Amino acid sequence: MPRRARSILTVLMLSIGVPSMAAPAEPSPYAALAAAEARVAAIGFRLTTENAAWCPARQPQFGWIWGDPRLYDADRRAEALGVYGAADQTHAFIAALAPASPAASTGIGVGTPVAGIGEAPVPDGASNHPFARITAIETYLAARPVDTPLTLDTGAGRTVDILPKPGCASDFRVEANEKPGAVADGRMILVNQGLVDFSPDDAELAAAIAHELAHNILRHRARLDAAGVDRGLAKQFGRNARMFKQTEIEADRLSVWLLAGAGYDPAAAARFWSRFGQRKGRPLFQASTHPSWRDRVAALEAEAATIAAARMLGRPLHPPLINAPPPLE
Repeated sequence: MPRRARSILTVLMLSIGVPSMAAPAEPSPYAALAAAEARVAAIGFRLTTENAAWCPARQPQFGWIWGDPRLYDADRRAEALGVYGAADQTHAFIAALAPASPAASTGIGVGTPVAGIGEAPVPDGASNHPFARITAIETYLAARPVDTPLTLDTGAGRTVDILPKPGCASDFRVEANEKPGAVADGRMILVNQGLVDFSPDDAELAAAIAHELAHNILRHRARLDAAGVDRGLAKQFGRNARMFKQTEIEADRLSVWLLAGAGYDPAAAARFWSRFGQRKGRPLFQASTHPSWRDRVAALEAEAATIAAARMLGRPLHPPLINAPPPLE
């Protein structure tokens, strides 16, 4: 056989013998979202329950984050629910569970549907907003006594009883938003997925969440509203900016103590805000509603040093501001 013919035959045989390498399937974006929810559920439960004694407003904490089929576009709903293991496309379901939380200890799992709470159906919400049902559920549960068992109907006649733990008054959600940010509205803390991705260390993510929890504990939204602040363009100027900046400084201070109370490293706050402040290099414009990242880190380090000194002397920790926050001015 001529050499050229043998070469062609060899190539053909090799191409037949080597299986084609199919491109790996891309992971579902809902898997990353579910993982972010799991981290936030665990951190939120720990921060709220371990600091419950310091919080003037408390609610039952079960250690979960809720999901709802209506949150997902119809063309990808099956994919999303498959990630959570939620086969039921009708009912709200458990989207995340904190380890060793009251909910997790009952044996229910992520994806468990909830058809009823107590002897009543799950509240449906008063609007068509995707989060309406979850908001109605959270509002109903937050108003219950902190130490009263809750019965969930998980469908097909199955029920489970859960005894919650008292915790600071806040619920948690994760939004599929790439921006590294979070916001607190007085009772709920919304964490962007981008913030979770930015914080691979749980202590640093806890520092960011503790800052938002501090806003809720100190009733900053209600106090700002009572002071008549402008949340529009005028927010950046004069009295409005001063009061917003004051709430940011207060939340920073308290967040370090919340970390300590929950068993996280208080120094994680300074580490997080140092990285966060430098994530885009030197900013062209410093918002007047927030301290500079250098000032923020210095204040956080000072607060952590105060905690370290108290521990060294064997003194109990007494977080600032909670009992008597200064007036906004």
